[in-house]
Formats: sequence, structure tokens, C-alpha cells
Amino acid sequence: MTLAPFAGLTETARALADGEVTSRALVEASLARIDATQGTLNAFRIVRAEAALAEAEAADRELAAGSRRPLLGVPVAVKDDMDVAGEPTAFGCPGTFAPATEDCEAVRRLRASGAVIVGKTNTCELGQWPFTEGPAFGATRNPWNTAHTPGGSSGGSAAAVAAGLVPAALGSDGAGSVRIPASWTHLIGIKPQRGRISTWPRGESFHGITVNGTLARTVADAALLLDAACGNHDLDPHRPPALDVSEAVGREPGRLRIAVALKPPFTALPARPHPEIRARVLELAERLAASGHWVEEADPPYGRIGLTFVPRATAGVAEWVREAPDPALLDPRTRDAARLGRLLGGAPLRAARRAEVALHRRIGAFFTSFDVILAPTTAAPPPRIGAMLRLGGLATDRAMIAACPYAWPWNVLGWPGVNVPAGFVSGGLPVGAQLLGPAHSEPLLVSLAAQLEADLRWHELRPPEMVVSESPAA
Repeated sequence: MTLAPFAGLTETARALADGEVTSRALVEASLARIDATQGTLNAFRIVRAEAALAEAEAADRELAAGSRRPLLGVPVAVKDDMDVAGEPTAFGCPGTFAPATEDCEAVRRLRASGAVIVGKTNTCELGQWPFTEGPAFGATRNPWNTAHTPGGSSGGSAAAVAAGLVPAALGSDGAGSVRIPASWTHLIGIKPQRGRISTWPRGESFHGITVNGTLARTVADAALLLDAACGNHDLDPHRPPALDVSEAVGREPGRLRIAVALKPPFTALPARPHPEIRARVLELAERLAASGHWVEEADPPYGRIGLTFVPRATAGVAEWVREAPDPALLDPRTRDAARLGRLLGGAPLRAARRAEVALHRRIGAFFTSFDVILAPTTAAPPPRIGAMLRLGGLATDRAMIAACPYAWPWNVLGWPGVNVPAGFVSGGLPVGAQLLGPAHSEPLLVSLAAQLEADLRWHELRPPEMVVSESPAA
């Protein structure tokens, strides 16, 4: 017996445990789908075909012997900023990178749960942009419309899950890089509390703004992968209390006070939501009100939070650039960001870190009046392939802020956020909305997302059939 290509993580794990299918068969099917779509979607930087099949056979032996682990034998993918032993971690960059000598902590925990890592997914250079394109690997495309980007920087993971190549994948989120591609590919994307999923061997990735998160087609699947990957290395600086997020999927959230926040946080450049996205978010607000929640338009007191983001982001870029085997091969925008990061990496970075305490206090006070914030995930639908690829630095910043002004404040705060599908806009392009909460609120957000999913059944929709051919021109 085989499972359908769009079988979810939960269903796949159950079928394996019940002996209805073998891990070898599942991994073979996943590898075949990856191979058939690599020319069109280009979701993967590295495919671990031989290693994954060997790991699947080992999982089948365990299953036959009666061993049971949460994801034993299930094929999944991880983003190419995560170390997988024996594979290079290029993080979207050109050049020849040495293979990692050991798994990062998140991958180690996935393996401990029994998962089979079929490959590493494409990401833009050092995760800086909301598109997944570059000279190192080409263009990764959106399964819903291959003329458009799946977003970034976890675009490869999003494309792989949306197209049914794997049931779920890990990504990372430093300014919305899980939530943005989830919104543009009709997925659930969970950005957890800082430290929930370890970023070790980097105790603080990009000075604490980047966390690892999950992408899946259902809330239950995203929560299951989160539970499997979560936990800490002994030297992690952030060690939030343990949670069972999956347990919240079937729990009623109760009557919540929900703030609909449509105004983007302050930036130096203007941004406003696309009218259709605004309409889709307000439709979700109406569904929440119809479910009994108290819903009101209100914007969090963000203030000039952007001043605390730039030093942390650019200093993080500078650190990665120092490790690149040939920095001259990097995008000029990357080298410019690294130069800025070296300038801001002293007193400005320390001031940005100190400001987090006051931000927690001020924005945390908003949650004395509200339980959850509902906001657009992006201000624009997914751009066309190539729209931002060849822009200069300032033009790229303008385009990014115009398209994606909503997600990054929660990276500064380090708090959880969940993208949920909000429907479609002109051209059949998916868009999303964020459920945002205070510290350690993953169970509440997941419970509310699951309630919405049961009402709207968004996971039953599939991308149109894709033509398997040579890669179209960018």
C-alpha cells in the first residue's frame, strides 16, 4: 500500500506505525516527486537519495521489531541553513562549502524522533529576502503559480510541502521567513518562541531574531513537527519551558479577545496592505467573531521598533559572511549588509539588545486588553519571479518593506506567531494572516488556528497540476 502524495505528517506517522506502508516506499515516492518537479519548482539544494533510502530501511527494521517513535520512518525536509552531518550548509550562497561534521540540534532531535531527512531546501542568500532565488541555485517557484515566488527565505521548504513532496518541513524565521512563504503557498507556518527549537550550534542566530519553525498543510502536522524538533542543547542561552503543542490542537480556545491590527509597524519607508489582502483578513476576523470571539480593530504600540531590528539583522549577516569560503562570490547586497553590520555591531547592537526589555513591557501591556492579534502576514501577494532579484540595495529594501512590513516585529520580541491561510487574491495567488501572541503562547495560537481550520477546511485545497518539464526561464 502507498499513501497519497498529500498525506499529512500525522497520517503518515500513523500508517507507518500500523504497518500499512513502509518507510522505504514513502521515501522512494518522495524522492520520485522531488526529481519530477526539480526542473519546475526547484525546491531542493541537496537531495539525500542514497542516505535517505538507507535510513528508511533502518526505520523499517525498527518498525518491524516493534519500536515506535513519533516520526519513525517519516520523510521530511530541512532548510539549507541547518547542519546535516555529511552535507554542506551553503545557506543560499555560491561557493564550495565543506560538509558539516555533525547534525545541528534541531536535526538531531528530528532524527531522534525517527524522521528521515530526504534533503535540504533552497533559501535565498543568508535568508535576507522574501524570495528564493539566486545564482547559486536558480529560482524556486510557487506550486500555485510557477511564475511567482513561494516567498522567502524558507521558500524551498514551503514549495516542497505545498507541492506534496514531503508532508512537512523545517524552516527558519528571522523577519517572517517561515510565515511569509507559508502565507504565499497556503500553508500553516509556526514561528515559535525564541529557543523553543534550538538554533545550535548558533546559540543566538542573527543575535536572537532568527528562530527555527515548521511548515505543514495542517495545524496538527505543524504542531507535531514542532514537538518533535523542540528542545535545547546544553549550551543554549534561551531555554523556554517545555510544551506539548500538539495537545492544544483538539482543545477549544475559549472566547478570546482578538485585536485586528491592519496598520503596519513604523518603518522609514511607506507600506500599506493590498486591498484584497485587507479584505481577506477582515473576512477571517468575521469568521472569528461568528465563532464567538470578541473582535476589535486595534494596533499594538510598536513605536520605533525598527531601530532595534537593523543592527541585529546586519550584524548577523556580517558573521555569516566571515564564514563564506569566497565572499567575492556573494551578492553585492549581501556584502553591503555585512559592511553595515560591522559598523553597527558594537554600541548600536548592544543598545538594540537592551531595548528589548522595554519593548516586552510596552507591547506586553497590550495583552492585558487582548489575548491574540490577527494581522496580515504580508501586505502584497507573492511577486513574480525575478521582480526583486536584480534590484539594488535600496530598491530591494523598498520592495521588501512594501511587500512584507508585518512579520519582523515578532522576531525582535522573540514571541510566537502562526500563519494561517486567508484565501486567495486575483490570479489565484494564496495570501495569509498571522495569529500573534505574547511569550510562550504557542498552545493558545495553535488552538485558535485549529478552530479556524475546522471551520474553513483550507487544507483540502491543492495547487493546480504542475507541468513537469525543464525549468522555465526566470
